[in-house]
Amino acid sequence: MKKLILTLAAGALLSGCSDDVGKVSLGLFTTKDVVIEANVDPKVTGVTCHISHIEADLDFSDPSDMSIACRQTGEINAAQLAKIDRSKNGEIVFTQSKSILFKTLKVRRIYDAENKTLIYLSYSTKESSGSHHHSLSTVSLYNTKGWDWALMQEKK
Repeated sequence: MKKLILTLAAGALLSGCSDDVGKVSLGLFTTKDVVIEANVDPKVTGVTCHISHIEADLDFSDPSDMSIACRQTGEINAAQLAKIDRSKNGEIVFTQSKSILFKTLKVRRIYDAENKTLIYLSYSTKESSGSHHHSLSTVSLYNTKGWDWALMQEKK
């Protein structure tokens, strides 16, 4: 029963679909690993973001450092882009708990209309070492089916 509750709690803390694609130990005398996850954008399914972050197995809180790289891995079309939030704040597409004390790794998608580009910003919600750690990646709509949609948005 306890295992079931822990499994359900862990699932609730992670939203968005992700797969661990790599795990690298930081050394023989540490319980920390660099984990690399592949996350497909739930609305723009032609984009996959690879996020690396530290996982500390025996700590109450994982370090805030992370890195992100997003690439076009499938079709990006007008129907997908019509569903996204195009405000300056964009929208959160992935979240993962990094602590029992409310620290979260979040990935936010922001649409850059002028450059017809999707921006993916990963960041920590809790300050660590005087910084809210963050990382940035972009995916251009050029040469996708979404390019014509982006051009039409300029004319509106």
